[in-house]
Amino acid sequence: MALILSIETSTPICSIALHRDGILIDSESIEVAGAHSERLMIMIQQLLERNQFQTELLDAIAVSEGPGSYTGLRIGVSTAKGLAFAWDLPLIGISTLKILAFAAKSSISDKAYIVALLDARRMEVFHQVFNQDLKSIVSLGSALIDEDSYREILEERPTYFVGDGVEKVSQVIAHVNATFLDTKIDAKHMGELAFENFEKGEFVNLAYFAPNYLKEFKALQAKKNPLLL
Repeated sequence: MALILSIETSTPICSIALHRDGILIDSESIEVAGAHSERLMIMIQQLLERNQFQTELLDAIAVSEGPGSYTGLRIGVSTAKGLAFAWDLPLIGISTLKILAFAAKSSISDKAYIVALLDARRMEVFHQVFNQDLKSIVSLGSALIDEDSYREILEERPTYFVGDGVEKVSQVIAHVNATFLDTKIDAKHMGELAFENFEKGEFVNLAYFAPNYLKEFKALQAKKNPLLL
C-alpha cells in the first residue's frame, strides 16, 4: 500500500492529487495568476484535511520534473523537496511529457504514437514521442515546428498530439493520421507512474535533484538603467 501526494506545476495550471497504489483518491487544479506561489501549500493542506489524512500516512511525494515553465517548475520542485525533507519521505520525479503521454493513453488507438508537446516560444516546442506502451520513440528535446514536422511518424501510423503546444502545431500540420487532443496536464494523471517508481524504489536524491528546464533560463535585461532615470 502506498499513499502518494503528487504535485504538478510545469504550466500555468497548478494541480495536486492523492493516489493510493496508483488509484486516484482526490485532486485539485487551479489556473490563475500567482497560484503556484500563493496557493500551492494551501491546496495541499486542504486536500489532506478534506480526505482526513495526516502527513504521517503519506508514503512518498511525486513531482513533475519538467520541462516547462521556469518559475512553475522551480516552485513545484522546491515545495516537493521541502515537504519530503520535513516529512522524511522519498521523492519521485516524473517527466512532464510522460505525464502528458499517460493522460492521452486512454484516448489513442492501438499501435499509435503519442507526441507530447509543451509550448516554448515562437514556433518552438518541447517534445517527446512515445508509443502506446509509453516507451520513448523520439527523445526529449526542443524543435522548431513547420509543415514537415513529424512527417516520418505520421506516414507510419496514427499519431496523437497532446499538451499546450497542440494549438501551435495544429496550425501548420495537416495529415490524415494526425489527431490533436484537448488534454491538459494535471497531477491526477501522475498516480500510476509514481506508483511504478515507488515499487521499483526509483527515488531522486533530495540534495541534488533539480528541475529539467531543458533550456537555460535567461532573464530579460532592462533597456534603460533605472539608476539613470
